Amino acid sequence: MTTRRSDDYRLVYSSEQGRICPGCGQPAGKCACRTSKAPPVGDGIVRVGRETKGRGGKSVITISGLPLDEEKLKTLAGELKRRCGTGGTVKDGVIEIQGEHRDLLVGELEKRGYRVKKAGG
Repeated sequence: MTTRRSDDYRLVYSSEQGRICPGCGQPAGKCACRTSKAPPVGDGIVRVGRETKGRGGKSVITISGLPLDEEKLKTLAGELKRRCGTGGTVKDGVIEIQGEHRDLLVGELEKRGYRVKKAGG
């Protein structure tokens, strides 16, 4: 019979405090993980991919791996959308640009000093 230690489980909800952050163990309102302004850590390579899944056959270019915080990511997304003359958004740290603009975006990101790789289809 295998026994599990009590620290193998993470508390995610408490009837006294509500939602609990699984990362730091604090109540969601006082979470220390999300309040840190440090950019996400990656391998230093920005990946530019193309997706069509779940979009009615229309393609969307995704840009992931940017070492920027949320505010700078939104600013960069706005500049890239203007450069392409199209719409887009930022979701979960990934910039999505509508249309087939992958080569243009790769060139633009390389001009800005990022190491860029084409990923996916």
